Amino acid sequence: MDYKKVGKCIIINNKNFADYTGMGRRNGTDKDAGDLQKCFRNIGFDVVVYNDQSCEEMEKLLKQAACENHSDAACFACIFLSHGEEGLIYGTNGAMPIKNLTSFFRGDKCPSLVGKPKLFFIQACRGSEFDDGIQTDSGPSNDNLETDANPRYKIPVEADFLFAYSTVPGYYSWRNPGKGSWFVQSLCSVLSKHAKQLEILQILTMVNYKVATSYESQSDDPRFSEKKQVPCVVSMLTKELYF
Repeated sequence: MDYKKVGKCIIINNKNFADYTGMGRRNGTDKDAGDLQKCFRNIGFDVVVYNDQSCEEMEKLLKQAACENHSDAACFACIFLSHGEEGLIYGTNGAMPIKNLTSFFRGDKCPSLVGKPKLFFIQACRGSEFDDGIQTDSGPSNDNLETDANPRYKIPVEADFLFAYSTVPGYYSWRNPGKGSWFVQSLCSVLSKHAKQLEILQILTMVNYKVATSYESQSDDPRFSEKKQVPCVVSMLTKELYF
């Protein structure tokens, strides 16, 4: 990279939600957030973690980040760890459109990031379907699993955005209360080994493979047992990205 620094990485880690939202505690997310913080810091990002953010707080902090001067940064990254619904992502006090948060970084609103990669990693479900898999030999997990419910929305067409979803549209995304989510743990594992050698889409393809082949849900409830998952990458990047 030809810039003074890699860039800023914001991690929004929502674990606890107001009772009236009906959203349960996201056990295991603190491990995800801690591992992500260490991983992205090792790559060279300036990492800031925000825990249990309301909708208003999420909007304020991302709007503020977009208004900062990123001229000496090569890119920007933001990671959402939360519940969601169709087109929405949850703050601690309710849901809001995720596009309201990512749109702050479009070229007309964040000029210092024009032409630079804007990376969004989203750990959350995208629906209620299960992937039953086919002919898998994945090892069992000793812990029960939980799911996050769905942020799904129309991807903006502006260039240089990349969205790495933990699962494909319509499907559950699995999180282990003790070990963290399949997607985040796979992402951290691949980045820790290959971040300085491989291009971002190569890295995320390896993450897809790791999640798809290394994990399978185990539950006493057969409706939630022996399920699979594969992440989904949507790229509007216009150039290769090496850290």
